[in-house]
Amino acid sequence: MTLQKGDKAPDFTLFNTEKNPVNLADFKGKNLIVHFFPLAFTGVCTKQLCTVRDAISMYKNDNADVVAISIDSIFTLGKFKEEQNLSFDLLSDFNKEVSTAYGSLFETFPAFGMKGVSKRSAFVIDKEGVIQYAEVLESPGDLPNFDAINATLAELN
Repeated sequence: MTLQKGDKAPDFTLFNTEKNPVNLADFKGKNLIVHFFPLAFTGVCTKQLCTVRDAISMYKNDNADVVAISIDSIFTLGKFKEEQNLSFDLLSDFNKEVSTAYGSLFETFPAFGMKGVSKRSAFVIDKEGVIQYAEVLESPGDLPNFDAINATLAELN
């Protein structure tokens, strides 16, 4: 399933690194940036999330929250969040249901032949739960288009 601008964002409930459930409805009335990333502690994933970390004050000024989702366990994500000093929720999609719903799951990851790894993706969901930006990358070495994400947020404000 390919999600596009104008589609209703698929609902989700996932656990964060503090073992608390986080769901899409928690963000109603705010813009939400959802990043999917393949695996914690890898180079490009670290760069993706640290880029978000370094821009977090701008996102807050744009009335936007950020979550990042991978198939890693909450324990792995907790260590990664701590080591990278990330101030936004990392959510575990260990069962791969949300990655699948968002069209962000590799059947076979290009590296190492791993099955069921999240694709690097970015979505901007508006205050009403409608997707305003969707980018799903086929190459795990590519980064999301942060300029396009920022431009979408600017249009929403």
